[in-house]
Amino acid sequence: MVILYWIGSYLLGTVLTALWIGKWKGVDLASSGSGNPGARNALAVLGRKSSLLVFLGDFLKGSVVVWAGFWLEFSLLSVAVAGLLAVIGHIYPLWRKGRGGKGISTFAGVAFWLTPDLFLAMLVLSFAFYPWLKSATLSMLAGFSAFFAVAFALQVQPVVWPLFVAIIVIVIRHKADLKVSMEKRFPANKA
Repeated sequence: MVILYWIGSYLLGTVLTALWIGKWKGVDLASSGSGNPGARNALAVLGRKSSLLVFLGDFLKGSVVVWAGFWLEFSLLSVAVAGLLAVIGHIYPLWRKGRGGKGISTFAGVAFWLTPDLFLAMLVLSFAFYPWLKSATLSMLAGFSAFFAVAFALQVQPVVWPLFVAIIVIVIRHKADLKVSMEKRFPANKA
């Protein structure tokens, strides 16, 4: 039964809210703006309301995966694996040849319900660093660092291991954004 739950979690992850909202608005977000089917691109192309809908849809996707696992009374580790699979489904949907979103909103939906204390630490640090870093991508990285640090301080293994893997997958997906953000914020000395 848990295998079916995991497969369903991946498949739910592949439902890209941004593409549905874009279609509703008559815009293909996969070929507009940055081309990323996510909330940030929806903000740039369609505005705040559409971006909020995309965020909420992707957050809800992660939430539903966790709620279903709790309802089915699976172990926390099994639910965390399902959360990881939902994030992977969002980032690498087979039906789009692996060209999905970046996974932040879906991860947030999983972490909010599965590890609320870690989610809060991640959120607080992300917002705290934003004014200094002036980069959502770098602030997210700071937030993920808080997630790791608080997890180890509270010793909340094994449930967090799949979430750590999800964070690594998200950071890899953001590699190009991280490079650009780092270059803008910390330019190399050219002498």
